Amino acid sequence: MEDKEKLILDFMSEESYVPMKAKEIASILCVPKTEYRGFSEVLKKLEEEYKIQKNRKSKYSLIDSNRYITGVFRANEKGFGFVKIQGREEEIYISKNHTKNALNGDTVLIEILESEKESGHSIEGRIIKILTRDKDTVVGVFVNSRNYGFVVPDDRRLGTDIFISKKNFEKARNDSKVLVKITKYPENGKNAEGKIIEVLGNINEAGVDMLSLIKDYKLPYEFPEAVVEEAKSYKEEDIKKDIKGRLDLRDKEIFTIDGEDAKDLDDAVNVKKLDNGNYELGVHIADVSHYVKEGSKLDKEAIIRGTSIYMLDRVIPMLPRELSNGICSLNQKKDRLTLSVIMEINKEGQVVSSEIKKSVIKVTRRMSYNEIATILKYVNNDKMEESANNEKSKEKIENANEAKEKISKLEKDLKLLKECKPYFEHFKQMEELAKILKQRREKQGSLNLDIPETKIVLDKNGFAIDVKKYELTFANEIIEQFMLTANETVAETFYWLEAPFIYRVHEEPDEDKILELNKFLYNFGYKIKGSKENIHPKAFAEVLEDIKGKEEERVISTLILRTLKVARYESENKGHFGIASKYYCHFTSPIRRYPDLFIHRVISKYLEDNYNVKEETLEKYNEQSTNYANQSSEREKVAQKVEREANDIKKAEFMQDKIGEEFEGIVSSITSFGMFVELESTVEGLIRFENLGDEYFIYDENRKTLTGEKTKTTYKIGDKVKIRVIHADKITRQIDFEIA
Repeated sequence: MEDKEKLILDFMSEESYVPMKAKEIASILCVPKTEYRGFSEVLKKLEEEYKIQKNRKSKYSLIDSNRYITGVFRANEKGFGFVKIQGREEEIYISKNHTKNALNGDTVLIEILESEKESGHSIEGRIIKILTRDKDTVVGVFVNSRNYGFVVPDDRRLGTDIFISKKNFEKARNDSKVLVKITKYPENGKNAEGKIIEVLGNINEAGVDMLSLIKDYKLPYEFPEAVVEEAKSYKEEDIKKDIKGRLDLRDKEIFTIDGEDAKDLDDAVNVKKLDNGNYELGVHIADVSHYVKEGSKLDKEAIIRGTSIYMLDRVIPMLPRELSNGICSLNQKKDRLTLSVIMEINKEGQVVSSEIKKSVIKVTRRMSYNEIATILKYVNNDKMEESANNEKSKEKIENANEAKEKISKLEKDLKLLKECKPYFEHFKQMEELAKILKQRREKQGSLNLDIPETKIVLDKNGFAIDVKKYELTFANEIIEQFMLTANETVAETFYWLEAPFIYRVHEEPDEDKILELNKFLYNFGYKIKGSKENIHPKAFAEVLEDIKGKEEERVISTLILRTLKVARYESENKGHFGIASKYYCHFTSPIRRYPDLFIHRVISKYLEDNYNVKEETLEKYNEQSTNYANQSSEREKVAQKVEREANDIKKAEFMQDKIGEEFEGIVSSITSFGMFVELESTVEGLIRFENLGDEYFIYDENRKTLTGEKTKTTYKIGDKVKIRVIHADKITRQIDFEIA
């Protein structure tokens, strides 16, 4: 069918083509009489897809592809929406009257109506056909109206409540969270209809919020039994026979450094100062591809998932726990198969030589970021234990009644210092090398966007009891610098080998976005310098350096992040703008990311074949690299959406009992419908116009300001304001403030 479509479209694309009837086209294309019926069906299909059109004389011609375009509809709660066209920056505005009952996420065919619209939208269109529906199931809250019911979707942008007849209630009650199968999509002003296929629980029941997300995004929460059985087939004792031919590093001091709660440990490191003054850095990554064989059940499931998804108190892993937390996890004192990148790095932070080896390691000790930070706090002090003891004594004397927690912490520190004393020199050299690597990276223009991550604390039932900034230490920096260096080294090595590969690509930002950013930065006295044709990461890095420690730092960092393009996976190397690197890939997390696992497989093949890989294998890997890069990029988008929504749900939940309380915050964004304010805790809420005060506010799109018509009170991004919480809803993920 596709071949016939292409043949017809190519024929009509020829310059000499003039509109013809079906029989004339069939005659020129030599379509046999026995196949004419099928040929007519292809023409009809192309016409239905608005790729060709038929005039009054039944003659066919191509449709103007600039007028009829396919894209994804993004609905707004107020009824209008936008269509995102692949490869286009600007979205097409669709008014409420032209949505044709499309739901949020549907793939639609639109007709461009006009440009330079008075409404303020440069391009406007109308939906003429819904090609594919994004959702056939919806998660929402059930409302019982005795003889019938309806479900209010969690995603209010969906644009319709769903009518439920009494026979389709199942066991749902008022305020039940439910999963609904859509049986009839909305049309002619009527709501969609559906039937309840699963009751998830009451809206206030523990865990129902996260389960709702899982069901809404159709996440593969459980592994098929056959996949789990395949994972269970690998035993600890099998490692002994798999060691043969590997570089044996089990006598080396090697450490994992992760968060306290991490269970899948896929990277370990060691550092050694060499006689010539250089450093030897070893980055050892779990050899997951040894267990997840190409084409296996494990592999097929991992491709579908693409990435692990972290939802606060739960994880939806890419691989079964038998692998991710077991034989693939670099657990302390256990023999583990790894791929090692061993690099010699000079005092300027340049990798002067490197080699990649299949290896076996035995982690000396599992360390946490906080433990490394504690050790580094004392490591340069010759009398470190004495210093800690003095702190402990001081606490006892000065704060005898209040210092229990601090004293307990100091006692824990002393115990840690005593246990890790043999490794102090190792950790000191890690710190030295990480500082050198960071300094080199900063000179290159790597962007240090100091945007704090959120740490949400849950109680034993999964309810949010605290929201705060995630505190980073230099120990986090050590691992980040080591992993970045390993990723760059691997990417550059296999780029010059012209191997089939998956790269992590981050292209330079669009010129118009930089212009928009500079309009805003002008108000603060900053500018992204550089020519239109040649913008360098260093131009952004200089602004980020200038704003360090200033009130506007958080806001400008966020705006710069929004200006940058989104990183993605590609089979072609295009460099990484954000870290100012020519060659970059993801190599260090094969337990939780499929691109890492795939390139491990490629690397292993090159090592096994002594870098002389057969042409047919290269062709296969080339095809796979493109497919897996696209699939992984799409799955990453889903994971990021889910993780972001999980955080938003819990932030709203945390604020629900803070109604009426007042906080200080910073204006983080200004829009045509109000302004967003971010609190110190990272919670963000919206102040709508009606909650700004007793006057009308004028929105200045260029300056991103709001100005009161009477008082001339002006709000701009970065302003400090005092707010009062007036509304928080975990279902809609919305938090509303008013000016206090």
